[in-house]
Amino acid sequence: MLHSMIKANIIRSAEKMPEENYAFKPTPEVRSFGQVVGHVADSQYMFCSAVLGKPGPAPGVEKSKTTKADLVQAVRDAFAFCDPAYDGLTDAQAGALVKFFGGDHAKVTVLAFNTAHNNEHYGNIVTYLRMKGLVPPSSEPRK
Repeated sequence: MLHSMIKANIIRSAEKMPEENYAFKPTPEVRSFGQVVGHVADSQYMFCSAVLGKPGPAPGVEKSKTTKADLVQAVRDAFAFCDPAYDGLTDAQAGALVKFFGGDHAKVTVLAFNTAHNNEHYGNIVTYLRMKGLVPPSSEPRK
């Protein structure tokens, strides 16, 4: 459930931000909006490939994609790569150890870390949207 919620909020945010604001940086020292979206995309492959036990592509989205269309598609593709890791995890598999960040970690821990990481960067995304006068998806009225 939490994965689905943050996935939807990040994708909807990427769709909502106008193209001209993808290069926006609140200060020169931080990532642009587009780079944050690209970083989230890249991270999905790193986290979920460990859980899935298969190599993930290393597309380098943050460094190679700049247009809204490319970044929206890249983040959609990255979350689609991750979905089976979340959807297919059983209680019996959750504690299975995988190599991640130089150590052995339970699959469920890696996925929890991914969800926390996504939420961390959604916080950045919310700030960027607000600075551009846009309401973040998580603050939109419920239907």
